[in-house]
Amino acid sequence: MEHKTDNTYLDMELLRFTTAGSVDDGKSTLIGRLLYDSKSIFEDQLEAVQKASQQKGDRYLDLALFTDGLRSERQQGITIDVAYRYFNTPKRKFIIADTPGHIQYTRNMVTGASTANAAVILVDARNGITEQTLRHYYIAYLLGIRSIIVCVNKMDLVNYSSDTYFRIQDELQRANQKFPVSQIYFIPISALRGDNVVEPSSNMPWYTGPTLRQTLETIPIYNHSHQGPLRIPIQYVIRPLSEEFHDYRGYAGRIESGTIHKGDKILILPSGIQTEITSIHLGQSFLEEAYAPLSISLTLKDDLDLDRGDFICHADQPPQISSTIEAMICWFNALPMQVNHLYTIRQSTWEAKCKIVNQYYKLNFHSLTEEENQEPLKMNEIGRFILKTSRPMVFDSYRLIRSTGSFILIDDNTNETVGAGMIQ
Repeated sequence: MEHKTDNTYLDMELLRFTTAGSVDDGKSTLIGRLLYDSKSIFEDQLEAVQKASQQKGDRYLDLALFTDGLRSERQQGITIDVAYRYFNTPKRKFIIADTPGHIQYTRNMVTGASTANAAVILVDARNGITEQTLRHYYIAYLLGIRSIIVCVNKMDLVNYSSDTYFRIQDELQRANQKFPVSQIYFIPISALRGDNVVEPSSNMPWYTGPTLRQTLETIPIYNHSHQGPLRIPIQYVIRPLSEEFHDYRGYAGRIESGTIHKGDKILILPSGIQTEITSIHLGQSFLEEAYAPLSISLTLKDDLDLDRGDFICHADQPPQISSTIEAMICWFNALPMQVNHLYTIRQSTWEAKCKIVNQYYKLNFHSLTEEENQEPLKMNEIGRFILKTSRPMVFDSYRLIRSTGSFILIDDNTNETVGAGMIQ
């Protein structure tokens, strides 16, 4: 009997989104409700959460336990690590990054949101907009997330008041006027009771918009990296030196942006050498073209001495090259940043030594203002800086291409990742 594979699931769009909000705003409960009401919970997961809820003495199913995977998270009822969850509906596939709400875990939110297409920010209807709400909004804006969904949660605890909802909406709209994103949506919900999460709520007849799931299924996904300028950082030079491939020299790497064709004229940076693509390999297959985010191997017309960290691009759309970089940096380490201290900067497959030579400002999250504060950047703070690198860096602005516009900083003494930067 002939077996036919159903490719419907494989062809579905993928939306990556992150959740954020202040402590106890109900992020984990919301995701649990979204998974539970979307019938995306396995029986063994459901049994485990039912058992854990009973052990805690809860009279109801604690939906937050579907995402709080660490034992300490379940005991304290908080999110510490970034928890990733996967589910799908008939319209889309989803990857959720549930990020912590505590200020001391801001760096985890930056990590979880760095690959997201959209952000779901929760606001407790009783507390309104807090400093942490504005912090998470700005981080989503800084990371180039174009769609933000603001869920005003716990509406059941304010008697489903429309006045409360619209007051919060107006306040956050002012932040959006200062730091605008492409799309911002507002939804009044109760994650605990399920109002407007998957099913529309009869408790808020004054709200006629879509539910959270409907919004997630229909918002645009800005993820057309194959249509951007070509960027291939070389990861490895392949020289088999075997009888079959005695003269083979391939340059392996992941296409971070754009599309490449056999026969294309290309530019190698930072050397500035121009050459031509003679073949494109994906495993054992030969391709006429390849596009982001495929990992491929290329052969070139000329025998060149290239190395890890060199960039392949098209000459008509080159990236920038400089030893001086202006960037927003989020500091991860308990020890404050040291200006003129030597760090290792790493971007994709490239790395060098660098110094932070100038501090423009630090961001005040309470007022969303830029303060010309020369105090060292502390853990979870964000500021704008000038860096000097020991050799020229090939890069784009972060808003153009995330992978070539971002970097991490490493302390050579401890080998710890101490900061993450977004090139402006």
